[in-house]
Amino acid sequence: MRGIALLAAFGALWQAVIVLTGVPPFILPAPARVLAALWSARAMLAENAAVTGMEVLLGMVIGSALGIGAAVGMALSPWLCRVLRPALVASQAVPVFALAPVLTLWLGFGTLPKIVMTVLIVFFPLASVFLDGLLAVPEGMLDLGRLARAPGWRVLVFLRLPMALPSLGAGLTVAAVYAPIGAVIGEWVGAAQGLGYVMTMANARSQTDVMFAALVVLVAMTLALHWAAGRLGAMLRG
Repeated sequence: MRGIALLAAFGALWQAVIVLTGVPPFILPAPARVLAALWSARAMLAENAAVTGMEVLLGMVIGSALGIGAAVGMALSPWLCRVLRPALVASQAVPVFALAPVLTLWLGFGTLPKIVMTVLIVFFPLASVFLDGLLAVPEGMLDLGRLARAPGWRVLVFLRLPMALPSLGAGLTVAAVYAPIGAVIGEWVGAAQGLGYVMTMANARSQTDVMFAALVVLVAMTLALHWAAGRLGAMLRG
């Protein structure tokens, strides 16, 4: 109910801005025009949303698997941690969006560069957050493992992993918000289908209502993915 009330308040504010400023529809369409575009272009939007959704899901699954694997490898190997962890930190200073044109040049205009962009956006934050969780085990518990002469893999499975699951859940929830950004940025740079492509074409044709309709679909997709990741994170935490 709070979400519906907030959405209604946002729509009312949107309509009030249009009425008070007299902004033309090709700059800011009214909510009713966006809803009409959602209905009239529903088939086209659904087709392109399926493409973007596939890119996001594949990128998130692959990026999450790689991030989890890298974090576990660094937790097991101090040498690997010393080598890769600075690279993870340094990677946050590199704007991943700037790689989109390069990936399009290397991999073409298909779905592959969009998936790779999503993987890159998901991999580095998730690996960093999960590694912090794996290394945050209290030293006293690790001392008990050493006294029991537990090998490193048993310490990982029975001590580090259970305590790092909340961090993993939080990382997945954050990744679910950023994952669609990678796919859409890749579609903006070069694509023949997807919601980003629809937005680019609509903007070029001054079909602002269609562009906003595609944005509404993208927001709904992101919220659904965030909800699913939040449910998974709650299961991991509890």
